[in-house]
Amino acid sequence: MEAAEANLTRLRDMLDDTVLKAPRSGRVQYRLAESGEVLAAGGSVLTLLDLSEVYMTIFLPAAEAGRLAIGSDARLVLDPIPDYVIPAHVSFVASDAQFTPKAVETREERENLMFRVKLSVDPDLLARVEARVKTGVRGTGYVRTLAATEWPENLLVKLPPIAQPREGERDGSSGAVK
Repeated sequence: MEAAEANLTRLRDMLDDTVLKAPRSGRVQYRLAESGEVLAAGGSVLTLLDLSEVYMTIFLPAAEAGRLAIGSDARLVLDPIPDYVIPAHVSFVASDAQFTPKAVETREERENLMFRVKLSVDPDLLARVEARVKTGVRGTGYVRTLAATEWPENLLVKLPPIAQPREGERDGSSGAVK
């Protein structure tokens, strides 16, 4: 009896080793290995998109980038849905210029420096629209360099309606790798 229980425990451990578990929820972008393939230790099986951290990268001249603060309000207008304005915030401003001339000796040359800025979408908003989130979508990002400035009317937040799944339909989250 003890030998059979030990064998059952060994088999359960082997079965547990065959199950893949992602470190977080996400969407499979590419499957790199098919069922039944043998992979070397540390081999890649798939590419997983983390939909809890979606952002747009923009580039700003030194004068504007220097006036931004981490957490400042931003807005995104995406090319596929130009009628909607998505709220975002500044989550990163590069400490070094991304496009630098060979020599930066004059004030005019310093004005040509461009800094990378990351505009992130709130994770709570992303969770509500996870099934509709797509990566690589192009658009335009807007920031306010003066916090006291009001957003113009065309950049007030306007979100697409959140479609509710009908009875028996997948809501998008059930297809996520957990």
